[in-house]
Amino acid sequence: MMEELEGILREHAKRYPCMEPMDSVKLIYQNEFGGGHLIRDEEACLNYLRREYETVGKDGTEPRWEAIGNGLVRMNLAAVPAEELEGLGRDFIRSAASHQGRLEIFLGKLEVLRKLTGEGIFAFGLETLDLYLEEYRKAGYPMVSHSQTYRDLYRPAYRVVLLDLAGPKT
Repeated sequence: MMEELEGILREHAKRYPCMEPMDSVKLIYQNEFGGGHLIRDEEACLNYLRREYETVGKDGTEPRWEAIGNGLVRMNLAAVPAEELEGLGRDFIRSAASHQGRLEIFLGKLEVLRKLTGEGIFAFGLETLDLYLEEYRKAGYPMVSHSQTYRDLYRPAYRVVLLDLAGPKT
C-alpha cells in the first residue's frame, strides 16, 4: 500500500511540479478517505456538479481519470462527455458512501510524504512541509482544498470515484 502511494506521489510531483504542501496532503487525504464528503443531499450534490461542469473547458486530449491509489481515481470533468455527467455524479455519491479511511493509516501516509519530500521530489522542502503539517495537525487533520497556485496553474475539476466505476482511462 505504501509503495503504491510512493508511486502516486512521484507521478503527481512530475505532472504538477508546482504542488504545494496542501496539494500533496489533499492527494493523500483523498487516497485514504476518498472524496471526503458526507453527502446529505444527493440532488444538491448533482446540481453542484452540473454547475461546475458548465464552467470547465472540455478537452478530449485529457485523460478521463488519474489514479490516486487505494482503489480510487480523480475523474477529470474536462474529459467527461455531457451525456455521462449524471452517471459520474451517481458514481461519486456511491464512492463517497462506500469508501472509509482510518486516521492512523493516514498519518502513516503523511510519513511517506515526509520521506519523499526529504528526497527532494517536490518544489517545497521538508522544513516547509513540517511547518504546514504542524498547523494541519493543530486543525485536526481536516479535508483541505487545493492551493491557489495549483488552482491557477492546473485548473483542477474532478470527482473522486472508485476505480471499478471509472471505466477506461481514455
